[in-house]
Amino acid sequence: MDTFGWEDAEDIGIALYEKYPKIDPLSVRFTDLHEWVCGLEEFDDEPMSSTEGKLEAIQMAWLEEYKDAQEA
Repeated sequence: MDTFGWEDAEDIGIALYEKYPKIDPLSVRFTDLHEWVCGLEEFDDEPMSSTEGKLEAIQMAWLEEYKDAQEA
């Protein structure tokens, strides 16, 4: 299994969409997003090295996956 860290926003976005396909990413608070990312099986990074910018990039990547699925 490949692992990813905070810099891998696209991979994390895909993983979050697969785990939470019915949740609108824009409805998720950053505190919850942080917790969900750290709880992903493939996540292997220091939990405290996240930043607001990294969480926002992850949220936007997840949003792209969510929107693509809505349009399909």
